Amino acid sequence: MEFSLSDEQRMLVDSARAFTEKELYPYEDEVEASDEVRPELARQIRECAIAQGFYAANMPEDLGGGGLDSVSLSLVERELGRANFALQYLVGRPSNILQACVGEQRERYLLPCIRGEKTDCLAMTEPGAGSDLRSMQCRAERDRDSYIINGTKHFISHADLADFVILFAATGEEESSRGPRKLISAFLVDKGTPGFTVRQGYHSVSHRGYHNCILEFENCRIPAEQMLGAEHQGFNVANDWLGTTRLQVAAMCLGRAYRALEHATDWAAERQQFGQYIGRFQGVGFKLAEMKMRLEASELLTLQAAWKADQGVATDTDYAMAKLYTTEMLAFVADEAIQIHGGMGLMSDLPLERIWRDARVERIWEGTSEIQRHIISRDMLRPRWT
Repeated sequence: MEFSLSDEQRMLVDSARAFTEKELYPYEDEVEASDEVRPELARQIRECAIAQGFYAANMPEDLGGGGLDSVSLSLVERELGRANFALQYLVGRPSNILQACVGEQRERYLLPCIRGEKTDCLAMTEPGAGSDLRSMQCRAERDRDSYIINGTKHFISHADLADFVILFAATGEEESSRGPRKLISAFLVDKGTPGFTVRQGYHSVSHRGYHNCILEFENCRIPAEQMLGAEHQGFNVANDWLGTTRLQVAAMCLGRAYRALEHATDWAAERQQFGQYIGRFQGVGFKLAEMKMRLEASELLTLQAAWKADQGVATDTDYAMAKLYTTEMLAFVADEAIQIHGGMGLMSDLPLERIWRDARVERIWEGTSEIQRHIISRDMLRPRWT
């Protein structure tokens, strides 16, 4: 098997690393302290990302995006992932779901997102429907040439900054072997639409400056033309997004883990106790070895899933394994990096306590670790049960 990167990919990695260190690292302390990204700073980062070709790198070239293949995109995500999440999010990667836009939707939603003129956010999760999306209560009912939406969403990332929402809502019901099952459709809903309110969400210990919001819909009427995809086919629209987003999470976790490991290795090589460098103690050296082994195994799983995506053969299990193993690896590496540093690891002088806090949410959003294990085991067992 060939594991080496092309010259173009190595240049891409170097450029992405330089961008992250120059354009994002200097503002991390500010964002951590304020829990905000100043609007002028957000514009600065977005404009720089567009100028350097990193903006909308996940979108096809014929639509004006970067047109990166999945492996190259994962390498870029890895380097961006080293930085504070609120900052690297500004290097926009519009939701792949928007490629389902047709006709006037493309001019109104898809293309402006690719050009950096608009920002989208995705609204699935509800207070009573987290992992069990089929139990969502938010409904969209047809009324002639419109849909009327009622319900609440929460934990909706960056809805405070987004120009519109990709909303998933129940539009009907069908019978299944387990009883009635909701039929889900996707909609494009503009901020400012009457009956649609965005409220501040919960305070999270992870990803300061990157906010979650609560969305409330009360008799919110939108034209039927703002349905994304076919009626009742919302999950079909979302399928590609779920896989690629889990791959994105895995790749970003790699970057954070590499940064933590680099700090831990430097500290072990320089810090002296009992008359010698602490890296000479097996208790520290073995930690570093375990951290490196798990990190590289995670990278292989992630890049394998990305390679399979480029070949058109990636499965839900490939994405689930990459997301599951890498997010759990990051939690381990971040914790061990702090342990190697001792009390200093918990101080805000270093990025380790931030990486440690930020790591916790990765095992929850975009499908919990338990959901990923369910996907993997289900795919293993299903052929034996049919």
